[in-house]
Amino acid sequence: MSARDVLRKIIGIELDENSPFGYPARQHALDISHNVILYLDEITVSFDGFKALNKLNLMIDAGELRCIIGPNGAGKTTMMDVITGKTRSDSGTAFFGQSIDLSRLTEAEIAQAGIGRKFQKPTLFEHHSVFENLELAMTTDKRARVTLTACLRDEDRDRIADTLRLIRLDGETDRPAGLLSHGQKQWLEIGMLLMQDPRLLLLDEPVAGMTDDETMRTAELFVSLAGKHSLVVVEHDMAFVKALGGKVTVLHEGSVLAEGDLDAVQNDQRVIEVYLGR
Repeated sequence: MSARDVLRKIIGIELDENSPFGYPARQHALDISHNVILYLDEITVSFDGFKALNKLNLMIDAGELRCIIGPNGAGKTTMMDVITGKTRSDSGTAFFGQSIDLSRLTEAEIAQAGIGRKFQKPTLFEHHSVFENLELAMTTDKRARVTLTACLRDEDRDRIADTLRLIRLDGETDRPAGLLSHGQKQWLEIGMLLMQDPRLLLLDEPVAGMTDDETMRTAELFVSLAGKHSLVVVEHDMAFVKALGGKVTVLHEGSVLAEGDLDAVQNDQRVIEVYLGR
């Protein structure tokens, strides 16, 4: 599998063949003057008559760490598909900041604007080292075929080193990615996303399959990212959600059922009936 193919899987978009990694310079200025980085208004998506999203309203503040929970089929994945341009809504509006209308952008343009998405299963360059994986993911003017032989600038090396420390893989720099534990692979892919400098991160069940220790370390990582980045985390692990400590949104049948801190939504009778009580 080529470097371009792996990056396509990591990012979840079709890459522009005319640019090094499919990423020309960002062309969309992000306006968060009202402190809102993502705004979904009355988003509806239907598949063969089934409403996966039903007039969904959601607002994420800049720098916020938000958890999205809900039963299977609640619309969580479809919501992320709409945000990233993989699925087009039948009606409603989706804005990134105050001025970027996501419905008018392609998947590649949405990624360029600063939205990164991590899927549940990590996709890496298995035979390359941890360092090389981060180097390949870096948003620089280098083509994949020469990246591993080119001389890195000192600031590029510093940035990779900072990311390695952040994702707690600074002791695994030269190790092939394929030899990492499942949790370490998840952290490496998060690091690869961070190398693209996203403003908003969408993370789909990031701790699935992790040990308890890895889960808590991931919670610490996400808390440390909040502020500089905005994070929307879809998760079923309530211990992990509690460790994150942010606002929780419960989806049900494509709409917001409840919203608040974890204790509030866990004690909401509607949430107990449709999700937690099952």
